[in-house]
Amino acid sequence: MRIFAALMSLVFSAAAFAAEPAAPSLIFPYIEGRDYVVLENPVPTSTPGKIEVVEVFSYTCPHCFHFDPILNAWMKQQKPDVALVQVHASWGASMEPYQRGFYTAQALKVREKAHSAIFNRIHTEQKELKDAEAWADFLSAYGVSKQAVLTTYASADITNQIAKANQQFRSYQISGTPELVVEGKYRISTRFSGSQEDMLKVVQFLVNKARAEKH
Repeated sequence: MRIFAALMSLVFSAAAFAAEPAAPSLIFPYIEGRDYVVLENPVPTSTPGKIEVVEVFSYTCPHCFHFDPILNAWMKQQKPDVALVQVHASWGASMEPYQRGFYTAQALKVREKAHSAIFNRIHTEQKELKDAEAWADFLSAYGVSKQAVLTTYASADITNQIAKANQQFRSYQISGTPELVVEGKYRISTRFSGSQEDMLKVVQFLVNKARAEKH
């Protein structure tokens, strides 16, 4: 009887051990369709030789304002093979001045210096940047002339960049901001992850996945 009881104990212990999904969940903690989406038609990347992470954002989005320092802190922890590309979204004509302002600052090479201040201007100071004059006044504090801003803001080059951004925006199938796209094919959103911090954990997993696939 004691031998039978001992054997049954071993059987139940083995069954319990086999039921534990520890190894698979540790190796693949994030699942396609639940934690991220794989785009049916991948979008070509613009940073050859790098693992590209695209942030689709809007200056008028309060969630993007909150996410900006979180994303910056995450990027500082990344290896040199990771490149961040930002695409300004548009939900309608009222957002075009902010797209133009973003790509104007980028073209004049003051975007990095002015980026956080633009968010603060809109969300902390509660002041709009809704036309060329407002952008010229604002960006002139970062070492460029008002005339340079006005000329660039209205240029065909900026119009073309906006058209390209809008095409990317549609191709990524973005449903809100901020959202992230890794290597032009993995789309990540807080709608899946629940929080911005958790969204970046999924992004990190996909960056590591992309790195492993390159080697």
